[in-house]
Amino acid sequence: MRSESAALRQPSSETEVPSPPPRADRLRALASQEFDLLIIGGGVAGSGSARDAALRGLKVALVERDDFASGTSSRSSRLIHGGLRYLEHGHLGLVFESSIERRRLLHLAPHLVRPLAFIWPVYQGARVPRWKLNAGLMLYDALSLFRNVKGYQRLSSQKVQEMEPGLRSEGLKGGARYYDAATDDARLTLANAVGASEAGATVLNHASVRSLVLQDGQARGAVVVDHLTGQEVTVRARAIVNATGPWSDEIRKLDAPDHKSSAVRGSKGVHLAVPRARLGHRDALTLLSPKDGRVMFILPAEGFTIIGTTETSTRAHPAEVRASEADVAYLLESANAFFPEAKLTREDVVSAWAGIRPLVASGYHGAANDAGSASREHAIDVSPSGVLAISGGKLTTYRVMARDVVDAVERHLGQARRKSPTETLPLPGGDIADLEAEFAAARAEVGDDATAVHLVRAYGSRWRRVWALTREEPALARPLAEGLPYRAAEAAWGVSHELAHTLSDLLVRRLKVAFETRDLGRAAARVAAEVMAPRLGWDAAETQRQLATYEADALRIFGVDSSDA
Repeated sequence: MRSESAALRQPSSETEVPSPPPRADRLRALASQEFDLLIIGGGVAGSGSARDAALRGLKVALVERDDFASGTSSRSSRLIHGGLRYLEHGHLGLVFESSIERRRLLHLAPHLVRPLAFIWPVYQGARVPRWKLNAGLMLYDALSLFRNVKGYQRLSSQKVQEMEPGLRSEGLKGGARYYDAATDDARLTLANAVGASEAGATVLNHASVRSLVLQDGQARGAVVVDHLTGQEVTVRARAIVNATGPWSDEIRKLDAPDHKSSAVRGSKGVHLAVPRARLGHRDALTLLSPKDGRVMFILPAEGFTIIGTTETSTRAHPAEVRASEADVAYLLESANAFFPEAKLTREDVVSAWAGIRPLVASGYHGAANDAGSASREHAIDVSPSGVLAISGGKLTTYRVMARDVVDAVERHLGQARRKSPTETLPLPGGDIADLEAEFAAARAEVGDDATAVHLVRAYGSRWRRVWALTREEPALARPLAEGLPYRAAEAAWGVSHELAHTLSDLLVRRLKVAFETRDLGRAAARVAAEVMAPRLGWDAAETQRQLATYEADALRIFGVDSSDA
């Protein structure tokens, strides 16, 4: 076991940012060392658990079959929120916990988590009338101990129209303004994976567990296959955590082949990106779809608007889940009902994507398919062979999930419980005293407002290290995609410092290029490949294979099915 004080030594913004060990070295470490803990799954729960455990001094290995945040953790509503809609189902404890975590993350990752104002308009005959909304928002503020960014504000119909003039005026009775927070879900996950590596964990993406190693009926490791080289290694570990989200039942079957009941039940959430100018909204909006009364959001994302989300049970495999034409039509029709002048059509959709929320199966209540009322609480269970599995939860409370996982691991190992350092330790890049000062410094150095803001929001205090690459190699200052703030230097940094090994790693998860271009990042992939190829040792044939793989990934993630799965 490593010393906790050593694990807590992390680079500051004034020191050189360390690069992760070469992939070959990490593979050798997995094969040759014995770990206190092996975590399977590099979503936000697994990456957060790896960082927490490493910071407590445990010797940690983390393996992910695809890429960090490649599943649910990169396909969310990108919100860090208390969960106002959960009040309707009586989940007060979850709202309280989420509100605390929202406030904490605003301080620990101010570059990745930022305040976001919401307008909730109320129309005549709405399922949630004004009195109920105001009562709920009063309780919402109370559950945050009145320490939200700002308290909620009641709005007259005239005030709602002043704030959001594009909203439908017919039947508008008033509304309210309240605050939550927005994030970059994939980069929040990545920050935890990078933070785990910097704290001493051995982390490896594109490596899947083929089987578990059992000794005397207890799990003592796993056989791991590296998808980039085909190499197979056996990882020895005293404890194993299954943090694979919607894939968790697959890992359970490796542990118990006769396992039949599902601990996780998937709920499909679909989002669309359209040009923000088409709706012209100023803040985020919380709406009740006129189709069925479900809560949906209109969310600002720089030059784009995210419309979401659906909330339906699904039988689709987590790796193959996509939006359907019915999902797209539902969201467009719902948005048009509130913004009648927008007249959004299918041609306005820049991208559409879907993710599966891995809800605890026992948390469903009411109707069999009522995913909206299912609990977002998390649960940890232990298999007969000792594998700990984390299920459920939400992006906002990932740090609490990780803390509880590592607490359970310490009990499993018979060690005294230590306080989680993640409660007060900023995420990588989060050591920022004044965010506005960072924006100003970036604008002065970069010379382009959009790129400057993007660099600070993506990399926090480390943005200077990324931009410094353009002084060493001026060609790296060129854009990855016309009209977007992403630069070629970020491809180089992604390879050297952020564990990017494929074009999808970069363009879908390290950056949001695929979400924000109508060709789903295909043109940007060619620019990125020029930067990544020499750094990853791709020859001409391998570069073409990587481009073809990216094309297939883009269709798999962003293609729209003709019917629901």
